Amino acid sequence: MGKEDCCSTQLIDANGEFNFKGLQNFVSSVKLPRCGLSYAVVAIMGPQSSGKSTLLNHLFYTNFREMDAFRGRNQTTKGIWIANAVGIEPLTIVMDLEGTDGRERGEDDTTFEKQSALFALAVADVVLINMWCHDIGREQAANRPLLKTVFQVMMRLFSPRKTTLLFVIRDKTKTPLEYLEPILREDIQKIWDAVRKPHAHKDTQLSEFFNVEVTALPSYEEKEEQFKDQVAQLRQLFFHSISPGGLAGDRRGVVPASGFSYSVQQIWEVIKENKDLDLPAHKVMVATVRCEEIANEKFSSLMINEDWLALEHEVKEDAVRNFGRRLSSILDNFLSEYDAESLFFEENVRSSKRQQFMSKALQLVHPAFVSQLGHLRVKSLQTFKSQLEQLLRRGEAFAASVRTCSESCITEFDKGCSDAAIRHANWDASKFRDKLIRDIEAHVSSVRNDKLSELKAIYEKQITIALAEPVQSLFDVGGSETWASIRKLLKRETDVAISCFCPALSGFELDQYAFDRMMQSLKDYARSVVEKIAREEAGKVLMQMKDRFNTVFSHDSDSIPRLWTGKEDIKSITLEARSESLKFLSIVAAIRLDEKSDRIESILFSRLLEGKISISSRNSDIADSCDPLASSSWEEVSPENTLLTPVQCLSLWRQFMAETEYIVSQAISAQEAYRQSNNWLPPAWAIVAMIILGFNEFMLLLRNPLYLFMLFVVYLFGKLSGLISISSRFLPTVMDLLRRLAAEGQGNPAPGTSRASQHVSSQSFRSQVNSPNPVSSSVPSSSVSSNVLTENDVEYTSR
Repeated sequence: MGKEDCCSTQLIDANGEFNFKGLQNFVSSVKLPRCGLSYAVVAIMGPQSSGKSTLLNHLFYTNFREMDAFRGRNQTTKGIWIANAVGIEPLTIVMDLEGTDGRERGEDDTTFEKQSALFALAVADVVLINMWCHDIGREQAANRPLLKTVFQVMMRLFSPRKTTLLFVIRDKTKTPLEYLEPILREDIQKIWDAVRKPHAHKDTQLSEFFNVEVTALPSYEEKEEQFKDQVAQLRQLFFHSISPGGLAGDRRGVVPASGFSYSVQQIWEVIKENKDLDLPAHKVMVATVRCEEIANEKFSSLMINEDWLALEHEVKEDAVRNFGRRLSSILDNFLSEYDAESLFFEENVRSSKRQQFMSKALQLVHPAFVSQLGHLRVKSLQTFKSQLEQLLRRGEAFAASVRTCSESCITEFDKGCSDAAIRHANWDASKFRDKLIRDIEAHVSSVRNDKLSELKAIYEKQITIALAEPVQSLFDVGGSETWASIRKLLKRETDVAISCFCPALSGFELDQYAFDRMMQSLKDYARSVVEKIAREEAGKVLMQMKDRFNTVFSHDSDSIPRLWTGKEDIKSITLEARSESLKFLSIVAAIRLDEKSDRIESILFSRLLEGKISISSRNSDIADSCDPLASSSWEEVSPENTLLTPVQCLSLWRQFMAETEYIVSQAISAQEAYRQSNNWLPPAWAIVAMIILGFNEFMLLLRNPLYLFMLFVVYLFGKLSGLISISSRFLPTVMDLLRRLAAEGQGNPAPGTSRASQHVSSQSFRSQVNSPNPVSSSVPSSSVSSNVLTENDVEYTSR
């Protein structure tokens, strides 16, 4: 290892300009940042041309520029130079300061001398004081101004560290060193005592600021070999100089190697500004800057770290297994690097910047943690949905299934959160857990509503099937007990449905309010089914009234079609038929599911049937306040239970009367025709008159059988003519009927079908579909009219 490895560099030029770039190159070349606190700084001060550079070059194998004795004694070193001590452990930085008392700067220009001296005391662990042997003991020797300068500037260092002053006596004479050293120490003490000190250090001893060491060297020019041998011995003192008891054993306030560049630059700037140098504050400042630089470097490295980028990419796609362990490992690596590089800086500063770095790092990785918890929440929710669906498909109780799945999925989520947690932060996952619980509750609510709706729909369907047709049949019968039977049927079927619905709901574990509401909802639905049918019946009440009238009017008590032979009491039959129709109108006029009595039937009968309101009263004033049918509501019936208002009932009855009047008139006409066709005998008075007035003629006929025979022949002839006339009309009619039946069998009605044959067919169909239950049959008014016409036609034919 040669002198070229010392990397000598000018640190501060003669004008006081700091060479920061050169320092950076020097630090990088000697790999100073790796040293931590294991390095030392040695500076040398002394008069100009006292052989300082020569001593350093021989002592540390540096290559500082030396004075050429053949060219005269002039200034060689300008400013401050630094170099690496070659071959010495630990790494030692050597500073060569510009000589004092030089003629180049003049007698009055001592500013740079003081600045460089203060700089050396603030930076160096060991300061070599290079002095001539013949100056010891002399009052005006060159070393006295130098020592005075050193002691004066020392006062500008707040809380200075203890520096080693190694006095190197050059060109030692025959006087032994043991005689020279006491004199030198006495001179040093006198100079120390004479220096003006701050009040805080008025009584401070020299030993508290300096370790004073003395050595002597022979003349380099006269005794070069002896000089080199003693320098080699002196060199040994600088090996392991920072060890306890070494030259640089006092390590208070040492700046870590990684902050050396920034520290010396800031020290020089403070000295140039002629400010007192607060070394402890400076040390904190250097630690602050350097630790912040280290933290920023580590944060920048973290941002581009491959492991972190890979983990960040994975967690964006899906949940990552061992997320917390992997992320903690990445952060631990960077924290370890930070701790290693900032190890020798101030503890408080290092910890503070470490926390700042950790805070920034956590801010960087927190979105990944959030993504991880988001994936875990979504997966847990999907798992819950899947498990719940499977349990419900197997027929498990709803509430029990929800509890089982919820506990399982939340436990799994908590395990995932524990896996995602890192040691460096106490991130709270409760928000994600609460969100998962809310999502589960929302899904449970949705599924519960769906299941309850399905269950409710099943029982509503059962109720519909159980009520629809029976209620419809009860309305078709339309008796006085219709609503009582409907209420009984409704209660029975509702109780049956409730008895089955209640156990089905128990699996949902509903609260009492929700349970009661579901029960009431099913009861309300059953009631609504009946009300719907009742409203449908009210909508077609006119048609039902006409069918009921036709059925009662056209059939006897045995459901046999009536033949109007003249013996029937049409008036009573009509009254009975209208009474049945009016009864049906009173049934469907209101909903009677609450067992409340009303006077609808009595009002309708008293006003419409007994009061004989007919078509002729159409123009009468119905707005009379005393008329109950002039109102828009029934007194005992609420509006929601009213199907037909009194006014509507009155209107319907008038329409009913108008549309059924023709049937009654047809029946009367048929009865009269039948009577005329069968009444061929003369009236009774005529017969009596004939007997009284025709007694002689009658006796004449008895006495003359010939007259009686002739009358018999005439009678037979008349009968024969009638038979011939009937046969001539009967045969074509039969043939025509057969042709029509054949045509209808082929699906095409034969043209020219007579109305009489249509009436016969209608009468035949009416007789076939007639059942013993008169209420359930429906006969249109046209059929009754056809029956009457058909009977008339038959009577007329037989005449």
